[in-house]
Amino acid sequence: MADRGAKRPTVSVPDDWPAHPDLTLALNGMGGFDWDLDSGLMHLDPPALEVFDLRPGEYDDRPATLGCRVPDYEAARLEALVTRALKDGSHSYGAYFRVRLRDGALRWTHAQGSIRRDAIGRPRRVIGVVRDATGEYAQAAERIAVTEERRRHTSIVERTTAALAHARTVGEVIGVLAGDEGLNRLGAENVILGLVEAGRIRLVSEGRAGSYVPDLEYTRVGDEFPMSEVVRTLTPRFVRSRAEFRDNYPRLWPAVEPLNVGSGAYLPLIAQGRPIGVIGLFFERETDFPDQERNVLVALGSSIAQSLARAMLYDQEHEIAAGLQQAMLPRRIPGVVEAQIAVRYRSARMGRDIGGDWYDVIPLPDGRVAAVIGDVQGHDTQAAALMGQLRIVLRAYAAEGHAPATVMARASAFLNELDTDRFATCTYVDADLATGAARFVRAGHLDPMVRHAEGICRRLPVAGGLPLGLSSEFRLLDYPVTTVHLAPGDTLVLCTDGLVEEPGADLDAGLRHLAREVRDGPSDVQQLADRLCESVDGRRGEDDMALLLLRRLGPPEHDTAGRLRQHVAPADPAALSSARHMIRAAVRAWGAGDRAEEVELVADELITNALLHTDGEAVVSLRMPHGAERRLRLEVEDGASSLPRRREPGESGVSGRGLLLVDRLADVWGVEPRGGGKCVWCEFNCP
Repeated sequence: MADRGAKRPTVSVPDDWPAHPDLTLALNGMGGFDWDLDSGLMHLDPPALEVFDLRPGEYDDRPATLGCRVPDYEAARLEALVTRALKDGSHSYGAYFRVRLRDGALRWTHAQGSIRRDAIGRPRRVIGVVRDATGEYAQAAERIAVTEERRRHTSIVERTTAALAHARTVGEVIGVLAGDEGLNRLGAENVILGLVEAGRIRLVSEGRAGSYVPDLEYTRVGDEFPMSEVVRTLTPRFVRSRAEFRDNYPRLWPAVEPLNVGSGAYLPLIAQGRPIGVIGLFFERETDFPDQERNVLVALGSSIAQSLARAMLYDQEHEIAAGLQQAMLPRRIPGVVEAQIAVRYRSARMGRDIGGDWYDVIPLPDGRVAAVIGDVQGHDTQAAALMGQLRIVLRAYAAEGHAPATVMARASAFLNELDTDRFATCTYVDADLATGAARFVRAGHLDPMVRHAEGICRRLPVAGGLPLGLSSEFRLLDYPVTTVHLAPGDTLVLCTDGLVEEPGADLDAGLRHLAREVRDGPSDVQQLADRLCESVDGRRGEDDMALLLLRRLGPPEHDTAGRLRQHVAPADPAALSSARHMIRAAVRAWGAGDRAEEVELVADELITNALLHTDGEAVVSLRMPHGAERRLRLEVEDGASSLPRRREPGESGVSGRGLLLVDRLADVWGVEPRGGGKCVWCEFNCP
């Protein structure tokens, strides 16, 4: 520091400026500075000049002169820090910055300033010290590097554990560890995983390349391999170099030699006090594996072991559940000469992969066949057990020759007697494949679909009752029966809601999507079933799915665009409404055009007459032929032998208008005696 006799600058400065030098500072390698804020002059003593690598004649007490030593980016950062301290009322500040020496090298420097303020708090002067902080900063940098390394290691364990938290199966655990993302997370070149099974180690993942023993999927625990050694001793094995691989494990060296591997860490996977497996991590670098890294790898092995144990338990439960599910479903589908049948089942992706969906195909007397699809509420072993009982009961009642409605009613009563709070939905179809007549009974289930031989796919609005169990609870066991004609080449589609439901989507949208898939799919039912399953496999979640396809064989009726036959029970308004709905949908699907409403109106009139004037049911049939001049034929049969006759109603008459309406709307109509009853028929030209 300049002495008191030094020449004063021309600007005004305090009388005691610059401050006296402190020999203690010089002895400790520090220099002093005295910065008068009013004049802007900053005095540096000789030790301070040495810190900045300046000679006494190179500095003129002006801070700007230090610009030759302090890089611009450091000067800007230092100025911002000091300005903030001067403005916010601070009494001191400290800062690390770099100084460029004469030879161009950068030196870390530390400055500590004490801010002197006047009576009203304005900063007037800064007196402080500067020192060479190269060694100190190197130590700090080393500490920071160590801290960052610890943080990186901790992050590896945390991120790997978080990723493993979502892995449910052993395959998913392998995917987390051995995939490219997992290798990047672990900083490893490759990962292998082996499971301990009956005194042997089975390789379940070999990672990117053959880092194991060539052509050996199984190795004994007593073999001289690092994985075997780890299982025997229950302690990690760290291989620090390629030379150590070569010298200590000559049988393994041929597999390691061609790989980009410099070191390896083999970790035991221990769960509940016993070894369940071993993982090998291979690194490109050669390393001694410092204590910190070894501790991190051991912690990582513990986390992997817990996830693997959980995944192995899940896989075991899944195997048991899948076995139970398969035991409940039919072992085989009986061959049916007149039909081609395909069935599929897909378990849910959530839970234990078990549910209450089922299908069945039951041979019936007289060459008929019953097709059943159903869904018990819930996704657990109880749902599967109830499903198995219901399937057996339905099969037994059907084999006894009961009518479809009776089969469904008895199954509902059976489920109610089990004293369970579960219910089930079901669709039961009794099909005579020789004639194509199919009788449907639906208990709260989805409407079936049919794809006609000509490619049209439509929903069948089958009359329905309450789900099984509920119908018995509410004493509503009269299930309506809907009869539909399946022409040769028609394919019946029965499924559970897992095939069409998607979280957040409308059920009708799912049904429309299914109809498009069925319409555009292959005619072979096995291929069609595979396609339908593939369309939902990617979005399957919390619900399982069952599918049954039945295609009536035989030469297609090229002269017929469609057939429909349905029974309507007396005193059943719902059945009458359902019949009108089916007739409307079928006639429009066949292309009747503007005459669809007329056909529906005439059919409603004839069915109503049959139900009012007879004691039995009415059977309605429609047939639409192909051809340029198509003539749709509507028939309504009943059990009464008396023939209807048309008569003119009076001005106040309330009867006699029905057949008049039929005569006006139909192109031709008539009545035919049939056995113990009659048939009223009419035809409509639908070009």
